[in-house]
Amino acid sequence: MDKKAEQYDVIIIGGGAAGLTAAIYAGRARLNTILLEQQLCGGLATYTNEIENYPGFPEGETGTGLMRLFERQAKRFGVKIKLAQVTAVDLLGETKRVETFRVVYEAPVVVVATGGKPRLTGAKGEDNFLFDKGISFCATCDAAFYTDKEVMVIGSGDAAIEEAMFLTKFARKVRISVIHDVGIVDANKVAQQQAFKNPKLEFIWNTMVDEFVGDDRLHTVVLKDVRTGERLPVPVDGCFLFIGYLPQTQLFKGIMNLNERGYIITNEDMETNIPGVLACGDVRAKTLRQVSTAVGDGAIAGFMAERYLADNEFLHKEVLQSDRPGLVYCWDPTSAECREFMGVLENRLEPYGSAIRLIRVDFYKNARLAQRLGLNSAPSLATIVDGTIARRADGLRTAAEIDQLLSELTSAAS
Repeated sequence: MDKKAEQYDVIIIGGGAAGLTAAIYAGRARLNTILLEQQLCGGLATYTNEIENYPGFPEGETGTGLMRLFERQAKRFGVKIKLAQVTAVDLLGETKRVETFRVVYEAPVVVVATGGKPRLTGAKGEDNFLFDKGISFCATCDAAFYTDKEVMVIGSGDAAIEEAMFLTKFARKVRISVIHDVGIVDANKVAQQQAFKNPKLEFIWNTMVDEFVGDDRLHTVVLKDVRTGERLPVPVDGCFLFIGYLPQTQLFKGIMNLNERGYIITNEDMETNIPGVLACGDVRAKTLRQVSTAVGDGAIAGFMAERYLADNEFLHKEVLQSDRPGLVYCWDPTSAECREFMGVLENRLEPYGSAIRLIRVDFYKNARLAQRLGLNSAPSLATIVDGTIARRADGLRTAAEIDQLLSELTSAAS
């Protein structure tokens, strides 16, 4: 089947906090932007009942409510949001291609904000009861189903403890399996104190899941004592897993640089190893994964998308022209050496008049553009013939050396 192709300035893959923020920045910059999300916008933030540490919401806000605001703001700036699963990507050319089942999207810039997916325990029988058969990953989504029933939570971090407390508003009893010794959990101190005082919470210490048992639905979680190996069957109506997340980077293996855990490696400007491809949010290698850090990442990614496109326009319209030869001067205006060399260069170019274009690239302000031309220091030069780079030269200092370069340039262009 021939797929329909659509053209955009920016394609954003993933509609969580980072992707939506990147979309807001790109849309506000009046870039033709599409955001692709395979489920519902909001990402992992929608799994959280209450977000209390996002600035500007002193009374807290539900994850779903906060993400709806993000989505409304992105749409306000003209961002197109499409619910579709990305099936393949081609990111190595100047024009990137992102495929879904029916449509191919093309753009010079792609922002990867695919986030993570819940980590599984790997215990026996787990695959038989995922999602609507008794194992869940979202208390906000599924808590009401367990009104006056008994559930188990696996995990001891912030998400596990906070979601367990939320479940107590509905469930009759919430048991928490913790791999650590008595009294040790990985959640923040405030959550710990609240949890230990909650009469509906029961901690089962030094345990991990060994097996999930049931028929059409889960009815027993078999725990194993990590000290003795004893198996402890616990009857349940449902089980919630909060043991971390894995990056959604399957599509990018062998294309982007990933770390040993599968997260995308970027610099502080969200740039990956592929020009024109940015990554932001939980999918990138970093220390803290929260809505607030995702927003920061997304803001930078949206800004850098605009910067990349502006550089592209300058590169093709001003630098790589084919009408006449050009000389690119990569310089740093804060350097006395570069300023002095500028005078020498302009003096040697004067006899050529308008026959040779002089293109100045400010390495201090825009090292990325210089590096795209293969110029990694200042001062340095590059010659342009027939719209392509003919030669790069570092370290030219004397008038005679410049004259030789200009002679080569005019000879190549004639």
